[in-house]
Amino acid sequence: MAEQPSIDQFNLVVGDMDASVAFYRLVGFDLPDGGEPWDSHHRSVRLEGGIDLDLDSTRFASQWDPGWRGGMGVLGVKVATREAVDQLHETLTAAGHKSQLAPVDAFWGARYAIVEDPDGNAVGIMSPTDPALRSEAPTP
Repeated sequence: MAEQPSIDQFNLVVGDMDASVAFYRLVGFDLPDGGEPWDSHHRSVRLEGGIDLDLDSTRFASQWDPGWRGGMGVLGVKVATREAVDQLHETLTAAGHKSQLAPVDAFWGARYAIVEDPDGNAVGIMSPTDPALRSEAPTP
């Protein structure tokens, strides 16, 4: 049997980064400053259990998910290999689920795809990152 996927990341797409950072810091998450130009577009913190909580601006979200229509953001699922991203994307779309992003080699060094769940929520499928495959990040 194939290795079971695990939840690895949760992206919240936010309209007001400063207000969201303040709120989640108040909750107790140690969200670091991102540095310019990223402060107003992306923040990330690793939570207990190894799950990443990412806050992304609506402007930045539309760059890494051109199919994004609003809503909760993206539930991130990590798979074991780059090939597994393609395989799971194919399995889900063959079952009738809509693809928001076909598998791509993402600028952060992972293989990445996005498929909608039955309620239209975005589910990101991501391989482990490979630093050798990173490329320059787009300007937010």
